[in-house]
Amino acid sequence: MSIAKFDTIGQYLLKRLYDVGVKHIFGVPGDYVLGFYDLMVKSPIRHIGTTREDSAAFAADGYARCLGMGALAVTYGVGALNTVNAVAGAYAESSPVIVISGAPGVREQIDDPLLHHRFGPFTFQREIFERITCATVVLNDPVIAFRQIDRAIIAARRFCKPVYIEIPRDLVMAEGYPMPAEAMEPLVSDETALSEAVVETMELMAKSVSPMIIAGVELHRRGLQRALIELVERAHLPVVATLSGKSVIAERHPAYLGIYEGAMSSENARYMVEQSDLLLMLGVTLNDIDTGIYTAKLDPHHMIRAALNEVVISAHRYPRVVLADFLTALIHSMNRGRDEFPLTSVAFETKGFPEANRPITTIRLIERLNQALSTDMVVVCDVGDCLFAAIDLRVHEQSEFLASSFYTTMGFAVPAALGAQIARPDRRALILVGDGAFQMTGTELSTHAYLGLNPIVVVFNNRGYSTERCILEGPFNDINNWRFDRLGEVFGPLNGYDAATEAAFEEALINSLNNQTMPSIINVHLSADDASSAMRRLAEHLKSRVKGDEG
Repeated sequence: MSIAKFDTIGQYLLKRLYDVGVKHIFGVPGDYVLGFYDLMVKSPIRHIGTTREDSAAFAADGYARCLGMGALAVTYGVGALNTVNAVAGAYAESSPVIVISGAPGVREQIDDPLLHHRFGPFTFQREIFERITCATVVLNDPVIAFRQIDRAIIAARRFCKPVYIEIPRDLVMAEGYPMPAEAMEPLVSDETALSEAVVETMELMAKSVSPMIIAGVELHRRGLQRALIELVERAHLPVVATLSGKSVIAERHPAYLGIYEGAMSSENARYMVEQSDLLLMLGVTLNDIDTGIYTAKLDPHHMIRAALNEVVISAHRYPRVVLADFLTALIHSMNRGRDEFPLTSVAFETKGFPEANRPITTIRLIERLNQALSTDMVVVCDVGDCLFAAIDLRVHEQSEFLASSFYTTMGFAVPAALGAQIARPDRRALILVGDGAFQMTGTELSTHAYLGLNPIVVVFNNRGYSTERCILEGPFNDINNWRFDRLGEVFGPLNGYDAATEAAFEEALINSLNNQTMPSIINVHLSADDASSAMRRLAEHLKSRVKGDEG
């Protein structure tokens, strides 16, 4: 009996993407991927064209952070290689992005011809992506293609990392062969290790005088925000977040104290963490940004670290303990805490804003934005001082702050916000971006306009690279001063505003909030030496490294 044939390889890939919640694919067309694009427009999945391939990857990253999976489709060579930085960022930040690349046909590759977009052996592109994804597959065999697709998608979900799928253009319409569903062994905790880790944790909690929680990015990526809230409210523990974990808890919750990142923290958050006699660290990665360039004062003897499928308590290590299982077990083991949280939520006031003829500053700008934030907003932030200043922003809902906080690539925010708004049409994006980062990928604002989206873009315009200026001043930090407020003349329907004073910013912000039908961009003129307090503290720690004063 012959094996029954099924969908084509391209159809099956689209079907499986739709099954896991991918309803949009970002990308730029090219001849090696056009056949797949033609199938896409006939499927339930909508194509979202972007101005650049790296922007498509940033958009897919933003989409994945909102819905759990994102995808992009690009052509071979010039298209795929243009995504490498953004895909590397998704890998570093644990965002499950599916990279689909068209490729020369299997028959075309015979005899090793010099085809356009080629840059070496045909295996080179896959080998490059092997370094920045958790799985790579080339769909050049119809017999196993369906299983390869399934394995790649499962890997993206399990490891919360990008995967790479290459599809030769002459196999897009080739019929594939169904195979029995392959059972993937689930990640299961070792029951003995889990039980002992929980027992030791509860013993330490019972002895502790000032326990608290540090919440990290893994809680975001594993979808454990609600479990965190349940633990916080059951145990009535105060909580801080790392910068990469920002908004893992609604930041106006009375238990929330702010961001902790060592010397870059607010005085209150820093004091509460560093005086605590027991830190319950959940999903935290101790990278240099989240530790304030390693200025965090954290005593490992007073830590319980649960992350990366293990729990470490002082010198005791409990391997094979899944974070979700540990959280659930803790919740069930906790007794109800006090009826009231020890701290009340912060009041957000901007005294005397706007003051007539007063130049706008970063601190006053953030204070005013805090007042303007609403429950239907998602903040998407680029790197630089806008990121460090945003430490003091308090978003209303959990998981409504997106940034490249660890990988810290410039150009993330505008395209990532495109993905976020496509994924969450009930949310309005507030985009915070420096003038240098906007000049890299800000053309994606034209896509926002084309699609009728309504983000508010606040450009921190100090005519240069502020982070580098704080570390080492030099003419290499200066850039061209764009008229961001006039981009509507180029990008399409868009309202632009110029704001050098508090009064001008207030008028621009009110108009932008009231404008629900198109993007708004506010060109905020800041002094070249204006910087947030967190940025200044960070720069002091980086200066000696740049000058080679430290080994």
